[in-house]
Amino acid sequence: MSRVFQIAVFEGDGIGPEIMQPTVRLLAELATGQADYALDFATHPAGAAHYAKTGESLPAASLEAAAAADAILLSAMGLPDVRYEDGTEISPQIDLRKAFDLFAGVRPVRVGPGHPTPLKIPEGREIDFVLIRESTEGLFHTQGRGEVSADEARETLLITRDISEKLFRFTFQLAQDRKNRGVGAGLVTCVDKANVFRAFAYFRGLFDAEAAKHPALAADHAYVDATALWMVQKPWDFDVLVTENMFGDILSDLGAGLMGGLGLAPSADIGLNQAVFQPCHGSAPDIAGQGKANPMAMILSAAMMLEWLGTRHHVPAMIEDGQRLRDAVEAVLLQPDNLTPDLGGGNTTAGVGEAVMTALGA
Repeated sequence: MSRVFQIAVFEGDGIGPEIMQPTVRLLAELATGQADYALDFATHPAGAAHYAKTGESLPAASLEAAAAADAILLSAMGLPDVRYEDGTEISPQIDLRKAFDLFAGVRPVRVGPGHPTPLKIPEGREIDFVLIRESTEGLFHTQGRGEVSADEARETLLITRDISEKLFRFTFQLAQDRKNRGVGAGLVTCVDKANVFRAFAYFRGLFDAEAAKHPALAADHAYVDATALWMVQKPWDFDVLVTENMFGDILSDLGAGLMGGLGLAPSADIGLNQAVFQPCHGSAPDIAGQGKANPMAMILSAAMMLEWLGTRHHVPAMIEDGQRLRDAVEAVLLQPDNLTPDLGGGNTTAGVGEAVMTALGA
């Protein structure tokens, strides 16, 4: 009998529901008739629109449902004109990260042959690396609680041994998994600013201690400003990078730019027990309801969810279906007529979903 996995779905704000619909349909199609797994989806309220109506951005019942689920599929959240009283944005995704200690923000950056990119990639080179962003502390530690007076404002950067050691163990394991699959070279790069800040020298020291436990992998360091330069000049040299929260937030958008835009940028926030899968982009309320939104980042995030569940629960069929879904998206990327306007095409959100379904052979 196949195992049934409970998936907590948060449709989000703006274009969120539009890109979630084809994603859930694709996942349901993949699971149909599967002997090894089944998926049970339950939708829960959260987000800026819900806050505007009720005064709650993440209801306690939604948080409890997310905690009980096997995985959390979350669409774009937030609206620019709906904010908390202190002026900060509504961001349940950050609340989930902190509630569940989702310390590892996984941001894959891949540009396959013929895929859109602003870069000219030399023949024989390929961009396929993963940025791991610590997602619970760093410069986001005092989010919403910074000290502000008439004359100055302060935020506190926090780096702890507990979270950093978990982060680095996760990172080196991911690099080993990639190397085992023949994807990466087995190189882990610590991105920091250890030449200026004692906190980052501490971060680097914890990284080096974990690196010493993995002699089969290579490890090196890079300052964040140099990394931003090299991500443009020679991104094919990277395999797995790990960095602090704010640095990762910025570099992940640069990585999305390499892929042609945020519409192609998936992500996961992973802890020891739970994980959230969501696109890197925002809710784009200016195009909501127009069928222009690119669902690919959401679909690719769902592929990451299948692979994570399959690896965690030893279900090879889920890992295979995650790769099938990713391959289908990459196949559609080679079809100019099937792209949304952000990638220069004229297809609709639903139309792209149908094209991915066709590429799956479903």
